[in-house]
Amino acid sequence: MSTTFWSVPTQNLKNLNKHAIIDLIRFSSGGISRVELARRMGLTRAAVSAIINDLLDVGLVRESEGTYPSGRKPIVLEINPMLGHVVGVDMGASHVMLILADFSGRQIHEMEAPLDINEGPVVCLDKVARLVDRLLAEAHMTIKDISAFGVGVPGPIVAKEGMVSGPPIMPGWDRYPIRDHLQELWGKPVSLNNDAELGAVGEWAYGAGRGERYLCYIKVGTGIGAGLLLDGQIYRGATGCAGEIGHITIDENGPICTCGNRGCLEAIAGGNAIIRKVKESVRLGQRTILADLVHQDKLGVGDVMNAARHGDHLAQRITAEAGMHLGTAIANVINLFNPSMVIVGGSVGQIGDLLLEPVRLTVQRRSLSVASKNVRITAALLGPHSCAIGAVVQALSIVLHQIADKS
Repeated sequence: MSTTFWSVPTQNLKNLNKHAIIDLIRFSSGGISRVELARRMGLTRAAVSAIINDLLDVGLVRESEGTYPSGRKPIVLEINPMLGHVVGVDMGASHVMLILADFSGRQIHEMEAPLDINEGPVVCLDKVARLVDRLLAEAHMTIKDISAFGVGVPGPIVAKEGMVSGPPIMPGWDRYPIRDHLQELWGKPVSLNNDAELGAVGEWAYGAGRGERYLCYIKVGTGIGAGLLLDGQIYRGATGCAGEIGHITIDENGPICTCGNRGCLEAIAGGNAIIRKVKESVRLGQRTILADLVHQDKLGVGDVMNAARHGDHLAQRITAEAGMHLGTAIANVINLFNPSMVIVGGSVGQIGDLLLEPVRLTVQRRSLSVASKNVRITAALLGPHSCAIGAVVQALSIVLHQIADKS
């Protein structure tokens, strides 16, 4: 019997439908009914019920009572939170955040600690492993209670190989087998992704970008990166380098960037650039409440953001300048990809309108009006948790789909 190139074996098609149904259930606030699943999937109620029965048999989903304004209580389906747990890990340039969650994505426990990505993979991954042990111990669990891990790192990902390639702010990490290292250490499946991509996933699933199909998440911290959600799918590009917005040239004669070029956005508006500008201003005698921290060599980007919130004119000016440069780069992204929403997060992005207003004004001036008039630019609703929650979502995708395939 001949087979056309587009045909899909019946069992594979059923598994694809299972995956789609699982995702509809897990991202539907308050559960979803069989009737609504059938409508959104374009399947018969009998076909949906057959799949749901499989998922009920293995305990992956459960039935519960939903509510309508009329007071009726229909039966809806939701992911069974009692089936297991996952851990999401967000490794930034200077910090790591871990979130323990159940199978519904509900956060159970979290932990954050300093991390210097410059110390290299062996030191950093060992520290992450010890923090995972602490996280689980505080939740009265062990590694045996975890079904999968999601991990984010601040560099371009080679997804199939589970490593980074040429990461500008991760010296010593190039092509180190991060995923294999952690899977061997933990004996559990590990999903490795770029941190900004995970920020886009987290905000899409549970934050400001719920339901958006064309979304750009910008993480502004020590480095600056973007996660692009295009037509509902994360876009990584041919080699995993899509979204490296931090290396758009803003000033061709500007300061040297970590990537080796001059005048990149990251070198002008990233966390280290903001700190450098404050230090230069203090040396020139400009007044600021940050002067003592500069003299003690203890200034961090969080200190600058706090000073800006409390009315420090120097901190506000430097933050606004960063916003204008960021707006120039975002205008280019809007012209290229035409997203419906841009979400700004990260340690610098958390300051809110002091950064976002200059971004919005610059975008209005520098992007095509047909694109800029139809895009919303907003702060991350999940705040510092966006990327770690995105890692939880990815970990759950691994394990939920694996269980579904076996049902």
